[in-house]
Amino acid sequence: MRCPFCSHLDSKVLDSRQTEEGASIRRRRECASCQKRFTTYERVDELPFLVIKKDGGREAFSRTKILNGILRACEKRPISLEVIEKTVDDIERHIRSGQDREIHSELIGELVMDKLRGLDDVAYVRFASVYRQFKDVEGFIEEVQQLRQDK
Repeated sequence: MRCPFCSHLDSKVLDSRQTEEGASIRRRRECASCQKRFTTYERVDELPFLVIKKDGGREAFSRTKILNGILRACEKRPISLEVIEKTVDDIERHIRSGQDREIHSELIGELVMDKLRGLDDVAYVRFASVYRQFKDVEGFIEEVQQLRQDK
């Protein structure tokens, strides 16, 4: 491991422990040359997931895009950031548990809508209006009626 202070290549590990989430290992190191200490993080290098967009294009899976979409839908709603983070974790876990390295954007959208339906009706309708691209008020009315029937 290259020292960030003197660029020497030799260092020793003083302490190792898992991060709170258990997704990575934090290591305290000491440079063999300058004796300065620094921290590194080690995590599993997962194969990338590709999202197949509606137009057929492909892009790397982005947890941040899902988080931002849910945050927008839940804006000014009584839903804590902790609950939103857990929801995004559940969606990502579901996606990563599958065998396919490519996933259709429609499946991601449906997963988000399923989670939001259980969280908050207003957030669900907000997300659905963007995701399903309602053209008029009738789309909203149909979605709200379907939501009422499901409840």
